[in-house]
Amino acid sequence: MPVNRLIILDRDGVINQDSDSYIKSPEEWIPIESSLRAIAKLNQAGYKVAIATNQSGIGRRMFDHITLAMINKKMEMALAKVGAHIDALEYCPDHPDDAGPDRKPNTGMVNRLIKQFNVEPSKTFFIGDSISDIECAKNAGCKPILVLTGKGKNTASKIVKTNIPVFANLSLAIDSLI
Repeated sequence: MPVNRLIILDRDGVINQDSDSYIKSPEEWIPIESSLRAIAKLNQAGYKVAIATNQSGIGRRMFDHITLAMINKKMEMALAKVGAHIDALEYCPDHPDDAGPDRKPNTGMVNRLIKQFNVEPSKTFFIGDSISDIECAKNAGCKPILVLTGKGKNTASKIVKTNIPVFANLSLAIDSLI
């Protein structure tokens, strides 16, 4: 029987500040400090932490895979400063008009993470700020959690009559889990 100690996170709007014009460079990646500390809490509590993020800026030709790697390196360094780390990162570069099986709300990225960590989807939390995050979690059989950072406030108005847990930020969501 798999041990469920995996939390899947969206990146933009959950771990770092989001932008309607995309995060296109390391300079534009600005962490949400309480989110970095929340990830450290998860690490210390024995959870594996993974990211599943749509990065259509690549498909839109706003930045390339190398730039995304530099952005993610900046994130890793910011996490390391607070004693935190990410165990796995999946991203989908697809343009929304040419979406493949990985682009959320499709489940390709999440399915690979579930297989990689040998966990049961029904006991795995996926924390995000958008409708595509919530739908991806549901489509993969995971437990969705919405945070109000990033696009979360707008998303919350669209899921009013659901039983999806909603928290002001990642830190409060993590506190409720551990």
